[in-house]
Amino acid sequence: MSTQTPSRSDVSRWRRHLADERGTAAVMRSLADRRAGEERRILLQLAEAEERHASHWVHLLGERATPDPAPSLQHRLWAGLASRFGSLFVLALLQREKGNTSYAADTDASAAMAADEIIHEEVLRGLAARGRAQLSGNFRAAVFGANDGLVSNLALVMGMSATGVGSGVVLAAGMAGLLAGALSMAAGEYISVRSARELLAASQPGAEAQDALRHLDLDVNDLELVYRARGMELEDARARAGDVLRAAHRDGGVPADAVPAAEADVDEHEAVGNAWGAAISSFFFFASGALIPVLPYLFGLTATSALLVAAVLVGLALLLTGGVVGLLSGASPLRRGVRQLLIGYGAAAVTYLLGLAFGATGIG
Repeated sequence: MSTQTPSRSDVSRWRRHLADERGTAAVMRSLADRRAGEERRILLQLAEAEERHASHWVHLLGERATPDPAPSLQHRLWAGLASRFGSLFVLALLQREKGNTSYAADTDASAAMAADEIIHEEVLRGLAARGRAQLSGNFRAAVFGANDGLVSNLALVMGMSATGVGSGVVLAAGMAGLLAGALSMAAGEYISVRSARELLAASQPGAEAQDALRHLDLDVNDLELVYRARGMELEDARARAGDVLRAAHRDGGVPADAVPAAEADVDEHEAVGNAWGAAISSFFFFASGALIPVLPYLFGLTATSALLVAAVLVGLALLLTGGVVGLLSGASPLRRGVRQLLIGYGAAAVTYLLGLAFGATGIG
């Protein structure tokens, strides 16, 4: 750490760090106000750590720490979101901020502070994990539905336009694609989620298994096989089965977990939410996405102008949905948005070229 008189740029950077640390601490406390139990205590401890970091910059700044630097617009916005809407979105934003810390390359920040930021990112990742898991089912259906609607209907509209048919035909095709796609997405999500839940239910113990335990032969302990099939080692399974059966024969009572559920390598996110919720989300979000490419035609635009407006509107929507997914996953919102934009435009471009080819051969 330098002992020379700090330059103006140093002072500006230190004050910015001070404002960021205090701003982050305020966001943590806003989140804590809406939580309870262990999560609240963790958030408050994180806020205290941010205040310790702020003290480091106050020490470096000395009298230059006054007046207090104003918190950034970003942190004021995050604190407002935290106090009004809960945690997941804000936790994802904070996780991303910690992942982009500059302390490791800042010679005026201590190594302990840089290490703290890395660990804080992992703490925030853990706090956000439960919310992401709860959100992933219906949210996945909503995001997939909206993006499928945007891309598939833009591709359909562009392909039909390229064949040279009239705007009325393009509009009819777009509306048919909207309805057919929304119904297909809803049916697919319902079947997918319902099937996943049925697969999980199939791993639960049968109702008769509990009642059968008290009648098992103590000398021929088949219950041991159940535990071994669930992954227990031989000796552990034998000891556990013996304990359960002796209790069942002696007291007539059977522990509720005597026959454990079978464990399987299933994606728990697939079972989040319910089949009807996923289906309804898919239908409406696909429909809302698929509506955007046909809006210019509904408002009377035709030919090239309608196509250009549709492409721009869909592009903005793809950037928005990609950015939101990026933020919630702790990744770069710009990168995710651009990725979805390029994929969507790529699919539409291929369909447009196919439409040109069909139009040139007189098929339409």
